[in-house]
Amino acid sequence: MYVGNAIIAAAEKAVKLKCPLVLFSAAGGARMQEGILSLMQMPRTTIAVQMLKEAGLPYIVVLTHPTTGGVTASYAMLGDVQIAEPNALICFAGPRVIEQTIREKLPEGFQRAEYLLDHGMLDRVTPRTQMRDELIDITRMLMKLPPAVRGDLPAPTEGGDIAHALTPEPDAAPKAEAAEPKAK
Repeated sequence: MYVGNAIIAAAEKAVKLKCPLVLFSAAGGARMQEGILSLMQMPRTTIAVQMLKEAGLPYIVVLTHPTTGGVTASYAMLGDVQIAEPNALICFAGPRVIEQTIREKLPEGFQRAEYLLDHGMLDRVTPRTQMRDELIDITRMLMKLPPAVRGDLPAPTEGGDIAHALTPEPDAAPKAEAAEPKAK
């Protein structure tokens, strides 16, 4: 129940500040443990995501390992962009439950991030070490902002269209030397 309230509060804050919402999910099974109160969070979080969409704000979801159950069935898969970390388990019911239900062996890597990417359920699979830059690029693109400037910038040079701030003007008089104190 607290997760639902937190997502609603985050969506309301994003709308108020007119900024995108990036949500990292790593959850599942709450409906089994908390019952109906937790189940009621699914429509509430879906409405919160709809608030973002109506405000024209991006909603990006990063699916971490594991993201399962009702989380996958609701707010985790409603993003404008779904990104997962490599090899993350993303599913409603786990592989063991499915295999026992259908009495068949599942394909290798079934319900893992790479499999879901290959089958159109995800937009990206990105390692955590690259996640920051990926999120910057995607949010800037969705917000219709210019690309981020990265890397080492060259040192400013003298001349050009704008004179370098530390370069004195050529016709400026040299500064007077500090007067030496007079001896008494």
